[in-house]
Amino acid sequence: MYIESLSLDFFRNYSHLSMEFDPKVNIFYGQNAQGKTNLLEAIYLCATGRSHRSQYDREMIHWNQEEAHIQILLQKEHGKQKIDMHLKKNSKKGAALNGVALQKLGQLLGTLHVVMFSPEDLALIKNGPKERRRFLDMELCQLYPVYYYNLQQYYRLLKQRNQLLKSLQKKPELIDTLPIWDEQLVSLGSQIIQTRQEFVQHLNEKIQPIHHHITGQKESLVIQYEKDITLDEYGNKLKKSRGRDIDQGNTSVGPHRDDLSFWINQVDVRLYGSQGQQRSVALSLKLGEIELVKETIKDVPVLLLDDVLSELDRHRQYYLMDYISDLQTFLTCTGVEDLIFQRFDSSTFYQVCEGNIKKMAQ
Repeated sequence: MYIESLSLDFFRNYSHLSMEFDPKVNIFYGQNAQGKTNLLEAIYLCATGRSHRSQYDREMIHWNQEEAHIQILLQKEHGKQKIDMHLKKNSKKGAALNGVALQKLGQLLGTLHVVMFSPEDLALIKNGPKERRRFLDMELCQLYPVYYYNLQQYYRLLKQRNQLLKSLQKKPELIDTLPIWDEQLVSLGSQIIQTRQEFVQHLNEKIQPIHHHITGQKESLVIQYEKDITLDEYGNKLKKSRGRDIDQGNTSVGPHRDDLSFWINQVDVRLYGSQGQQRSVALSLKLGEIELVKETIKDVPVLLLDDVLSELDRHRQYYLMDYISDLQTFLTCTGVEDLIFQRFDSSTFYQVCEGNIKKMAQ
C-alpha cells in the first residue's frame, strides 16, 4: 500500500495543502517548527484515529479556526480508498471511509497501516512501562481491530471498578457487586494478555536476526513479556487483592501493569545497556515491527521517520535506509547535505517553511 495524496485544511500550521507523493521515498527538510512533523501526525491520525503527540483535538486545529479536515487517498492492492478525518474544537472528531461516515473511530483501524519511528522511540527502552505498553497496544490495535475493542472495554471496566472501590470506603454494603466487575475484568484482561504474549513471541522471531546483523553478529537480543499476572492466577489474585484495592481505591493487578524487558547476551538493557545498545534495540524493534506487519496483512506498511536519522550513527543510518527500500517512506530532517541522501532522486525532496511546502527542482 502507499499514499497517493494528502490534503489538509486548517490542520496545525497548514491553512490549505494538497500534495501527491512518490510511492517510495518522500523527504521533507527544513528548520524546526516549520510543519514537518505535522505532516506525519496527519498521516498517523488517519491510520490510528489518534495523534502520537497530542491528547486534545483542539491543539491540532489552526489557532483561528473551529474545524480541521484531513483527506488521504490510499492505493491498496484491491483498489483505492479515501480516508477523511474531521476535527472540531467543541465536539468529538469524526471519520469517513470512501465517503461513508464511520460510527466509531475503531472502524478505521486496518485501513492504513503505519509504522512510526521518532527520537522518542529511541528512549523507549529506558523510559517507564507506560511507554512500552503503548508500543504494544498501538501496533496490536492496527493489526487486530478486536484487540482495540477489548482494550477499550477493559479500561472502561477498570475505571468503573476503581470508582466502586472508592465508594466501598464509605458504603461497604456495595461489596456484593464487586465480583460482577471482577469476572468481566478477568475475561477481557485474559484476552489482552494472550494477544500480547503471542505478539511478543512473534516479534522475537523477527527482531533476533535483525539485531544480530545490525551488531555484526556480536549480540543476541531477546524481548521478555513481563506479565503482571498469569492467566491461571488472574482471578484468584484479583480476589485476594480486594482489601488492598479498597484501601487504595485502585486495582493493583492486571494487564494495565504489564511491561517489557530487553536482554542482550542475557544482560538487561534497561539497567546495564549503553546508549548505543539501547538505540540498536529500538531500531531492531521498529524493523521487526515492519516485518510482523508485512506477514500479518500480506502487504507493506507506510513508514514515518520523524527526524530519527540524526539520532543514529552512520552504520545504523545506512542499515535503516537499505532495509526499508520497498516501503513508502515519509522522512523528515533539518537538512539534505548529508551523503546518505545522495542515493535518492532529488524530485522526492520537499522544503518545508512556515507551513508551505516547495518541491525541490529536478
